[in-house]
Amino acid sequence: MADYDVSVSESIIPDLLDRPNALSQLVETVIQQVLEAQVSEHLGADRYERAEDRAGYRNGYRDRQLYTRVGPLTLRVPQTREGSFSSEIFSRYRRSEQAFVLGIMEMVVNGVSTRKVSEITEALCGMSFSKSTVSRLAMNLDSRVNAFLSRRLDEAYPFVVVDALFTKSRCEDRVMSKAVLVVGGIRSDGYRDILGVSVGDAESAATWNELFTTLKRRGLHGVDFVVSDDHAGLVEAINKQFAGTTWQRCQIHLLRNMLGHCPSRERADLATAAGLIFRATDIVDARRHRDEFIKRFAKTAPKAVLCLENGFDDAMAVMSLPEKYRRRLKSTNMMERLNEEIRRRERVIRVFPNDASVLRIIGALLAEISERWQEKIYFDMCDYHEWVVERTAPKKGGTKAA
Repeated sequence: MADYDVSVSESIIPDLLDRPNALSQLVETVIQQVLEAQVSEHLGADRYERAEDRAGYRNGYRDRQLYTRVGPLTLRVPQTREGSFSSEIFSRYRRSEQAFVLGIMEMVVNGVSTRKVSEITEALCGMSFSKSTVSRLAMNLDSRVNAFLSRRLDEAYPFVVVDALFTKSRCEDRVMSKAVLVVGGIRSDGYRDILGVSVGDAESAATWNELFTTLKRRGLHGVDFVVSDDHAGLVEAINKQFAGTTWQRCQIHLLRNMLGHCPSRERADLATAAGLIFRATDIVDARRHRDEFIKRFAKTAPKAVLCLENGFDDAMAVMSLPEKYRRRLKSTNMMERLNEEIRRRERVIRVFPNDASVLRIIGALLAEISERWQEKIYFDMCDYHEWVVERTAPKKGGTKAA
């Protein structure tokens, strides 16, 4: 990576934290100098420099504006005669950042912002925006998000993890609760992916069926395990769309359900005893701890005991897998972390201006996360593939055909 010498004008330094646009000017100055250094490096010569190994010549500038959290940046991008220069600065300008700022802009244009949101808009964007500006940015971003959400799923995904969260979206003059359904998967090569996102009026069998049908139409196949909570509509859709697969009930959600049916004085002891079940080394050990749990809390927390009895087999389905895969597949924690990232943006926006904005911001964020996931393998799948072969191999000692 090249090193760049950057200088800053003394006029920007005084009262840097007090001036409303000083930080954006500072960032703009630094990026502009980096662009100049990059084009000189690309051409092999500085401006007006005579060099035998010069690779081309400058051809003026074009203005480009970026809307960032420190305010709008107006940059003069150097051009070359051959049009061969491009800077990675713009390619690295994150889709989620654009979507986040765009969501704030839409709130202002649609006239639905509160005093707090107006203050955030001014702090993040530093200016007002016209409807044409919002429309142009939205069109550009929507095409990229839609491309991500409609891409082909050609690889096999043995493990699929699903979860949902609820947010608020404005529909005409009403604020309505919206269900955001998110599906993630782990490919047969051990890398994670975001498979799909859907925004609906409710989390139901119908909405999950629609999303799963879309994923299968895009090529989703090879599913062996599906991990989720026990929402009735979701489980119904899993059984319908992924017949023949194993459903793993999230152990964290089961524990929460058990604690919700437990007297407050018993919660600490119950959580400790339940932990022994979920951390068991094998299914025999888990059943032993389950029986001890039932015996201990049958009288003091009967509803929690019933909850465990009803959910035990589904929550321990992961025990059939090799041990190295159990910790990450026994719950929906992989998706819960995504929800936390989504909530960070939602807390600022509070109420999305429309459903399109919900899908745009969340879709752009998840597209970036999915790209980062490709940089690091999540599972070494060798043991899994061996386990599949052993499971499907004909058993020895079978009866011979007459």
